[in-house]
Amino acid sequence: MFTTRPELVGTFGMVASTHWLASAVGMAVLEDGGNAFDAVVAAGFVLQVVEPHLNGPGGEVPAVFATATDPAPQVLCGQGVAPAEATLEHFAALGLDCVPGSGLLAATVPGAWDAWLILLRDHGTKSLRDVLGYGISYARSGFPVVERISATVAAVADFFVEHWPTSAALWLPGGRPPAVKFANPALAGTWERLLAEAESVTGREAQIDAARRAWSQGFVAEAVDGFCRAAVRDDSGRDHAGVLTGDDMAEWSASYEPAVTVELGAWTLAKCAAWSQGPVLAQQLLLLSGFADQLRYVAGVPTADTVHLATECAKLAFADREAWYGDSADVPLEALLSRAYADERRPLIGECASMELRPGSPGGRSPRLPSFDAQRREFGAGLPDIISVLGDIPIPRPGASPGDTVHVDVVDRWGNMISATPSGGWLQSSPAIPELGFCLGTRAQMFWLEPGLPSSLVPGRRPRTTLSPSLALRDGLPSLAFGTPGGDQQDAWQLCFWLAHTVGQANLQAAIDAPVWHTTAFPRSFYPRGWQPGELVVESRLGEPIIDELTARGHLVLDAGPWALSRVSAVARDPVTGLLRAGANARGMQGYAVGR
Repeated sequence: MFTTRPELVGTFGMVASTHWLASAVGMAVLEDGGNAFDAVVAAGFVLQVVEPHLNGPGGEVPAVFATATDPAPQVLCGQGVAPAEATLEHFAALGLDCVPGSGLLAATVPGAWDAWLILLRDHGTKSLRDVLGYGISYARSGFPVVERISATVAAVADFFVEHWPTSAALWLPGGRPPAVKFANPALAGTWERLLAEAESVTGREAQIDAARRAWSQGFVAEAVDGFCRAAVRDDSGRDHAGVLTGDDMAEWSASYEPAVTVELGAWTLAKCAAWSQGPVLAQQLLLLSGFADQLRYVAGVPTADTVHLATECAKLAFADREAWYGDSADVPLEALLSRAYADERRPLIGECASMELRPGSPGGRSPRLPSFDAQRREFGAGLPDIISVLGDIPIPRPGASPGDTVHVDVVDRWGNMISATPSGGWLQSSPAIPELGFCLGTRAQMFWLEPGLPSSLVPGRRPRTTLSPSLALRDGLPSLAFGTPGGDQQDAWQLCFWLAHTVGQANLQAAIDAPVWHTTAFPRSFYPRGWQPGELVVESRLGEPIIDELTARGHLVLDAGPWALSRVSAVARDPVTGLLRAGANARGMQGYAVGR
């Protein structure tokens, strides 16, 4: 079967990510004697530099990992919480019925720095200088600019000049968007100062903790606090100051928690809990387990039955996400992920496409949708918002500028394995803090300004993020790490990969290359939160007969082109032979896997 690249196979180490430079840096760390956790941290910092429209130092990162000495999957939670002053009353006083998708009001506590550092401290072997040096070098000396960075900056250039002059100063050198090569000396200076603070003490772990304090209790928190006190333009069309403070940063730290696991035959899927959308993938697979005899791939292409059933299962799972997921109330996750609940929901799936948003009643509890979902309303109705070739969410208008995400997977020769999905702090979504060289995140837009919901805005709680890294065990041993950018579509595109790999028996690269689809028949997590009942977005490589059959079943099919969706990357380890494998997405001509 044709694949865009070979599936890599080796015994030493594998790194797969959304940018070739991050993959190469991760591999360099492995070659230098580091383990998978050293490598992923180094790659993560490089991604903040070379894909600034998709993630940054002011963003967040969740990860799922297993160590060579403990196969039990763990979650690294680098998703910051809502600030203490981010209350429903505050937003009501501002006359807002939703959290703007840009500007300072949507900032949560930046989580990526602390998350990467505690992972390095607790599971890595390298010093902070060893892993941060690569990112500093690219920020100081410059990196090659991919076309999407230039296009993103060009789309918001006038807005930057008029409303966010600090962003214009950083991202419009000479008054033009970056092209060919770009450096960010302010960011390099921030990292160098953090390193200097770290190296004022002795000992690897002590240095890492000193750098954490310098971020959350030192000059970084001070700069963030001061910058957030000024009002800036956001999606609402008005100027608002932020509510994030240095105290919020000082009081939060990244953490670990057990992964949520679901048994799927010989496989065990491990995901983040329902503060993310991670369990959606498990719910889809539990529903599909009842249709196992109807799922097929022919010459690497799913049948119409397979796409239809997967799409209808996705609608049910994502409807449950809307009603039940979040960090602000009790989530009946055990019931949602039970086989009994999947059996109860499965009869709702028929031969024709559903046009309804139908959350279930796990444990007999009645679902409650946010009022905007229940009324099929949309903030800022009419603004375009579709997933593009790179998985980015295009900018619908100046100041309304959600970004997307990056992803990295690493496995080493000892059996350490991690899947991480950094995001947030997009250059186009919040004004740059000039002395730091980066902007804050806007993940609080995923909260609802309506009390009593699992995803209601509550200070100190995490927004229900779309970020959704995955790890899978085979016969109880860590065997596969994978994930993708894509906003709400992350667990739809990962489902396509999983089905191609486990049902279609495709190797990692072939499964990544296989035709992809997703539905938009559920509310988006990003402003303006709209949805298209019945819409099914597909890659044309499904073939005209399959697309015609899906249309005949009532799906509103949108042909996105032959290579238009998904950015999955993956690494794997065979616990019996010790062979390591990797694959990366060719769509967008940017992702790459490296290994030997």
